Amino acid sequence: MHPITQALLAWYSINARKLPWRSQPNPYYILVSELMLQQTRVETVLPYFQRFISRFPTLKNLAQASQQDVLAVWEGLGYYSRARNLHKTAQLLLSEHGGRLPKDPAHLADLPGIGPYTAAAIASIVYNAQEPALDANLRRVLARLTGSQEALGSSASNKVLLAFVSQLIPAERPGDFNQAFMDLGAMICLPKAPTCISCPIQAWCQAYALGLQDKLPLRPKKASLPLVTVGAAIIRLDSLVLIARRPQKGLLAGLWEFPGGKLEPQDADIQACIRREIMEELQLKVTPYQFFGSYCHTYTHFKLSLEAWFCRLDARQTIPERSNLAVVKPLDLENYPMGKVDRQISRELAQEPWASS
Repeated sequence: MHPITQALLAWYSINARKLPWRSQPNPYYILVSELMLQQTRVETVLPYFQRFISRFPTLKNLAQASQQDVLAVWEGLGYYSRARNLHKTAQLLLSEHGGRLPKDPAHLADLPGIGPYTAAAIASIVYNAQEPALDANLRRVLARLTGSQEALGSSASNKVLLAFVSQLIPAERPGDFNQAFMDLGAMICLPKAPTCISCPIQAWCQAYALGLQDKLPLRPKKASLPLVTVGAAIIRLDSLVLIARRPQKGLLAGLWEFPGGKLEPQDADIQACIRREIMEELQLKVTPYQFFGSYCHTYTHFKLSLEAWFCRLDARQTIPERSNLAVVKPLDLENYPMGKVDRQISRELAQEPWASS
């Protein structure tokens, strides 16, 4: 066993984070945790994991649940495609794999939402497969350890780091090895101000030896995010409001929202945008009559600036009967899974004096 590996595993045996999917290990818990941990910190995931497992304690429970139930329990964790993929994966495992995770990482990677990293993590933790799991923490630690001058995340960097870590991962305890690197990156080899004095593999770290631990890894320059301006309609029907469910593909798929859309060049203002969008989406004429609020949120590829307006239906119109539309009391909006901005609107709406009438 490589000396770096020995030192790392010795440290992990004493300092491993106590996490619910480790204290009660089973393949289903590992599957749920790894999907949740994609692009999300452990501290954020913990309460959602507990809530998710309480609601869906087994793979069968999850597979047999409705997508709306899954999205409702996931709400607030973001990146909702993970929830949909986890749900689909559970159904596939139940129907085609006897409720068991495949042992082969290549077969794992064929499941919805499971890429090379997640497949390697699951295979190593569940089945002791000798597969290195290159997550963001592991890449950062390895870039410092090797003194890599390649931009983190580039194909050149990934190739170098994968070749290096492949020499380190042991045949025994490969899952612990991967999790040890994850913990090291989360606890010691931090993105900023790493606490090198406490690092169990400091003696082998090229960045530390050269005094470059605060400068490595090199990161690619990020392009500025475009701003998207959106108008949303709060269509009041006495003490009720209209909400719509988003399509099953695309951003926030399957979640409920206050209908509206993107401000286009032909729109004179945000009210015109709302009128046009509601006509295009719902074939309804509305008049925005009162500003409700402005909301901002940053997604992976763009920044959102949204204006919500109270709207009334023009003339004698009726809401079409569709499965993707609902007319509900503001206090009942909590029962409909929503994205962050629409949830904020719904909670503020529930405070309106007329909302409880």
